[in-house]
Amino acid sequence: MAHDLDLYYTTCLALVEQASEVIVKAFSKAKKVETKSSDIDLVTETDKEVEDLLINGLKKAFPSHKFIGEESVSGGEKCVLGDDPTWIIDPVDGTMNFVHTFPLIAISIGLLIEKKPVIGVICNPVLGQSYTARLGQGAFLNGKPIKVSGQTELSKALLCTEFGTSTDIEKREVVLKNLTTFLARCHGVRGIGTCCCAMTMVASGAVDAFCHLGMHCWDMAAGQLIIEEAGGFLCDYGGGPFDLMSRRIVCAGSEKLAKEIAGLLEQFELERD
Repeated sequence: MAHDLDLYYTTCLALVEQASEVIVKAFSKAKKVETKSSDIDLVTETDKEVEDLLINGLKKAFPSHKFIGEESVSGGEKCVLGDDPTWIIDPVDGTMNFVHTFPLIAISIGLLIEKKPVIGVICNPVLGQSYTARLGQGAFLNGKPIKVSGQTELSKALLCTEFGTSTDIEKREVVLKNLTTFLARCHGVRGIGTCCCAMTMVASGAVDAFCHLGMHCWDMAAGQLIIEEAGGFLCDYGGGPFDLMSRRIVCAGSEKLAKEIAGLLEQFELERD
């Protein structure tokens, strides 16, 4: 079956523009907040509204396509990635930031066909930043080409990581131990509260690497393609091939840096998506 990637892409962008308006209007207002897996795993009415807008719009345009949405899965739908065209959606990545009006948040949409990413869009509507990529066509920020830093030396690298929303004590201890490892070895470590924005920062060269345990496929699907199209490298937390459904990631401006970081990380296995 032939796929019209240009049509998929333009339809996606139009829906993201609508979703961005919803987020901007809600950003500074009081929010109705609920919890999911823990007291720090939050969801708002805006997360749900944006996901419904995106999925309903894409379903109407492409009724044969499949969907994986963060809030749909949290609501009980199965997370299944097959060979059919599948849109993987995070309506508001960085919900904790959104609740506190901290302006690093993102809409993330990735399209995979035969389990391979072909379209990636990550939009921060509050800051007016739209990162986009199509397979084989490069990566862009607001229409201008972007590239990774190309940094190969950990001692000169700015690293981004996150604590995540899990309250598992063993996992937290691993995260803290790894943080301590890197504080002594790199230029600096940053945590910004959103996997999607961190991945765009790797793609644009604002940070040299990002590593994280415990995110989900909707946090990484769009960012994977954007980083690859910007010349970056992704691998598993242990240094093996990157696996979108593994909930583990290391990505960097060079393969050398990514592999060095992975080699220093204490490992922790997670239940797959």
